[in-house]
Amino acid sequence: MDFTSITSESEFKAAALETFNFQYKEVAVYRRFCDLLGIKSENVTTLESIPFLPIQFFKSETVRAQNTTSEKIFQSSGTTGSSTSKHHVVNLNVYETSFLNGFQKFYSNIQDYAILALLPSYLEQGNSSLVYMANRLILESKNEHSGFYLNNLSAIIEKIQLLESRGQKTLLLGVSYALLDLIDLQTFQLKHTIIMETGGMKGRRKEMIKPELHNILKKGFGVTTIHSEYGMTELLSQAYSTGNGMYKTPPWMRVLTRDTEDALSYVTETTGGINIIDLANVYSCAFIATQDLGKVHKNGTFEVMGRFDNSDIRGCNLMVL
Repeated sequence: MDFTSITSESEFKAAALETFNFQYKEVAVYRRFCDLLGIKSENVTTLESIPFLPIQFFKSETVRAQNTTSEKIFQSSGTTGSSTSKHHVVNLNVYETSFLNGFQKFYSNIQDYAILALLPSYLEQGNSSLVYMANRLILESKNEHSGFYLNNLSAIIEKIQLLESRGQKTLLLGVSYALLDLIDLQTFQLKHTIIMETGGMKGRRKEMIKPELHNILKKGFGVTTIHSEYGMTELLSQAYSTGNGMYKTPPWMRVLTRDTEDALSYVTETTGGINIIDLANVYSCAFIATQDLGKVHKNGTFEVMGRFDNSDIRGCNLMVL
């Protein structure tokens, strides 16, 4: 199945149901989860009837199709003392196809950009899917100024100023706390640079809501909008926001919101738990119930409102298989 060729809702639904049937048969942990819910594949005929695997299973189980091997295992950063998610990727080309086509759909030709990646905590981790993506975007940009920056903020300040002086379209992709560190050291009035935050204070700064974070970043960088990337270790696709915290997905990805009191019911235009269909997750699980809270709008855009507390997670009492 070529998920990048999907252009309509009917094609998406057909591909999602095909993927469900494959994963029901071939991904053992997903099959056991469906069985415990009492759900048979022949009764799944709509997107809403597909079971969504709680994301915590990526911490405790190997979520991968039978008779396949992992070409790469991506691991989440986590916090000190916490268990981390592992995504067993059978085919890295599928991941690259997804993020390169996704970037193209939202930002056009990557070779128009210099890509600056300020992702220190992810670089230190060593097996981050975000670093893998950023590295490939840097290579694809074919710009001599593209590159990673660890903790040398003065170097990235000089690079941003150089690129701005040349009128070079630039994408600064950064983890939230590092972007805040940067504008603590230097404020800007940027005209040619997109600031894209990937979320995460990683214990380095106090957590804050997105509007507060974006207001601080807009003032510090001298820009009118802050872009965001919504992705995670367990996904091979990303949603993007080009401002105001409204995310859009590529055609092979969908976000639904489940009722916070009933994990098998869905809501729109009100806050619920975020469920994601990512058809690039061909050999793991394409149907994931995350721990994020969000709001899906009728036009298909969505907002991320926060996260569940552990005490708030309901409908996931099948965690031990």
